[in-house]
Amino acid sequence: MQRRNFLVAGFAAAAAGAASAQDARKYPARAIRLVVPFPPGGGTDTTSRMIAEKLGTLLGWTVVIDNKPGAGGNIGLDAVAKAAPDGYTIGMGQAANLAINPSLYPKMPFDPLKDLTPIVSIAEQPVVLVVRQDSPLRTLADFVQAAKARPGTVGVAQAGNGTVGHLAGELLKRRAGIQILQVPYKGAGPAMTDLLGGQVETYFGNTVSVMSQLSAGKIRALAISSARRITALPSVPTVAEQGYAGFDATTWLGLVGPAGMPAEAVARINAETVTILARADVKEKLVQEGSEPTPGTAQQFAAQIRAEHAKWGTLIREANIRIE
Repeated sequence: MQRRNFLVAGFAAAAAGAASAQDARKYPARAIRLVVPFPPGGGTDTTSRMIAEKLGTLLGWTVVIDNKPGAGGNIGLDAVAKAAPDGYTIGMGQAANLAINPSLYPKMPFDPLKDLTPIVSIAEQPVVLVVRQDSPLRTLADFVQAAKARPGTVGVAQAGNGTVGHLAGELLKRRAGIQILQVPYKGAGPAMTDLLGGQVETYFGNTVSVMSQLSAGKIRALAISSARRITALPSVPTVAEQGYAGFDATTWLGLVGPAGMPAEAVARINAETVTILARADVKEKLVQEGSEPTPGTAQQFAAQIRAEHAKWGTLIREANIRIE
């Protein structure tokens, strides 16, 4: 009797494993909604649409982009956190809404460490301090000098409260001992539009959102926020190189789903996205945009989120930065 029960249990486990593998192969059975927590035209949106397009053309998946901007990305990811955990609603999270906002905002609508399922890291990139081509500011030193001459009036656009661009501006302000006028927008697209239109003097934006205008010669880069120069902008010095040693503020992107998302769906999205990120054309496009692909397991992405959550939280508390 015991042997028979053991065999029955073994067959049941094997059948369950086979069913799970079959479910993974069948996924997705319908369209997937990819929530982008920023408006069309910005860096997060551009990268999200590239991944969605590749999932469609290479695998035949239907991935529908749903832009839900606002509150530094909190509104969009809150929609993901509260969606049915069936694998058919995912979101493009980033450093801002997964690691920075919990320490920046007095109240969060979701807990990024408990209410979301990490799926796969996509890419990382620094932010770049840029000005219009006709700006008299030629270097970071010029920017600092202007801010000291006109305290609190030199406008710095950023893609939203809580973004790495916003935090980089706050950290630079404290390191340089200056007062600037932070100008938050609901995404990189509107921020760039106002920079080009002369409504704001400078913009601290991620590389994806500024590369096309840099290539077109409409804007000029004063500094990048990463610890090292990047391949896409080899002539642009870092903030650290220009007198602020140790300055390092980098943003990153990755796919997340609601807590409790099926493991089979997580594994399938992760595997297919990692394959896409290994493609030469995708890597080339990311590098051209100033990004570095960062494929890995769901577990590695979860560890990254926890580490960044702790790092940014410490910096925000030390600098006493708050969003009311």
